[in-house]
Amino acid sequence: MTAITNRYDFVLLFDVTRGNPNGDPDAGNLPRLDPETNHGLVSDVSLKRKIRNYVEIKGGGQPPLAIYVQEGSILNEQHRKAYVAHRPGDPKVGSEKKLNPKDDIEGRAITSFMCEQFFDVRTFGAVMSTGINAGQVRGPVQLGFAQSVEPIVPQEISITRMAATTPAEKSQRADGAEEGNDRTDNRTMGRKFIVPYGLYRVHGHVSAHLAARTGYSDDDHALLIEALGAMFEHDHSAARGEMSSRRLVVFKHSSPLGNAPAHKLFERVSIGRSIDGEARPIDRRLDNYPVARAYSDYAITIDREGLPEGVEILDLI
Repeated sequence: MTAITNRYDFVLLFDVTRGNPNGDPDAGNLPRLDPETNHGLVSDVSLKRKIRNYVEIKGGGQPPLAIYVQEGSILNEQHRKAYVAHRPGDPKVGSEKKLNPKDDIEGRAITSFMCEQFFDVRTFGAVMSTGINAGQVRGPVQLGFAQSVEPIVPQEISITRMAATTPAEKSQRADGAEEGNDRTDNRTMGRKFIVPYGLYRVHGHVSAHLAARTGYSDDDHALLIEALGAMFEHDHSAARGEMSSRRLVVFKHSSPLGNAPAHKLFERVSIGRSIDGEARPIDRRLDNYPVARAYSDYAITIDREGLPEGVEILDLI
């Protein structure tokens, strides 16, 4: 497959309703926050995980759509596959805990094998020099952190259980019930944090220059776009509530190096509030400013006037 020859920049909007889009393990799984603004955050790693999961379902885990970083996998054993392919019959390949390429030619061949086999390696890149050395790859697709359009107010919700864990606890509950006291034991099972509603925005970039190194093709790019639109459909859970991709705006450049700075293109995508049927700037100082509780509370506008020569806007969702 031929690598892409166009640069792309894109804006993805997604939302969450009554869920935790990305918990922070260092803060008791509280939804990630910017401490200065209280805007919600979702890490690039979280979004890449969802893309990987979608591609794994779509491709059945088979090359060239196999996934390198997946739950329970041993990365060095993934690297070993490349050595087995390039050193057939070599007994050391199947037993050595450390392997290195014999020379630069073999090193490039082993890294190329990993790119050919694994979608996420040729898309996002990977550091594969851990013991069994398969090199390092800088991927052509990069995502930033997603940030909520407005500040979020996480809610803490306690959850309880009705079943007892031991006979003694069951007896204690029965004694408490006879005395008319249903609070004699602690039935708290845990706590959940949810965001009542939040609209998030993330920016992404696709480099044709780096795609030439990994073999990231037009077919891979089409699959990435498909995954961005559908990745939340296969990631539903009670903890994450309802999450959906809402809008995907792609800026396609006619050249590999690009025809305009990415930040100038991103400024063309504006998000305001839909109030009384009119799009208004987001401003908490407005009187009777309603709290957003649905995607329909927002108005998305795209400035298509005076586009730089060689730039095309693709409104894909």
